Amino acid sequence: MNTTTKTALITGASRGLGRAIAASLAERGWRLILTARGEGPLETVATELGARALAGDVADPEHRAALADLAAEAGGLDLLVNNASGLGATPLPKLADYPLGTLRELFDTNVLAPLALAQATLPGLRRRHGAILNITSDAAVEGYEGWGGYGATKAALEQLSNVLAAEEPDVAVWWVDPGEMRTVMLADAIGVESQEAPEPDGVGETLADLVFHRPASGRHRAAELVAGGAA
Repeated sequence: MNTTTKTALITGASRGLGRAIAASLAERGWRLILTARGEGPLETVATELGARALAGDVADPEHRAALADLAAEAGGLDLLVNNASGLGATPLPKLADYPLGTLRELFDTNVLAPLALAQATLPGLRRRHGAILNITSDAAVEGYEGWGGYGATKAALEQLSNVLAAEEPDVAVWWVDPGEMRTVMLADAIGVESQEAPEPDGVGETLADLVFHRPASGRHRAAELVAGGAA
């Protein structure tokens, strides 16, 4: 895949995996539109990578509309990366105690926002035979105590991805479990910074390889991509 003139929109791009994916794509010549809630850190990343940046909350319809406008100005997207994600209530509660208002907000961020961005950018993605990369989690398929709220949103995102892949034959749709990484989200979830989890940079490179090789739509685990190659 010739990536020299391709354009990607990456959410949650100011740190962690989003930043790692952005850096890996920038090295391959992609033009980038980056978004995250923190304006300062986002602008720093955008300056480093020569990207366009628009700070805001993906759960805000007006912000999503502005991102779609930037994508249209670029001539449409070749790749949408739905990486932005909320953790929900912390310390992680059992489902019996989960605050429903917080869960509703979590679904807005982790499920509805990715779908809304896909809806807004699909015309350009179809035209350019682009791709959608949705970042999910093993919490979508495993029964981890305390992860029920977050895992439910990721399970919903996986099924949306699955159906979207069936409905959009001209667009590749991948939903990827990146595995445990040393991120702020993981630290918030477990209460301390993990010294054993790897940095997200390697996963970012792996996912850039996935985009380059463009396998069929489907679910992937980053660890398996590393072991078997992304082709």
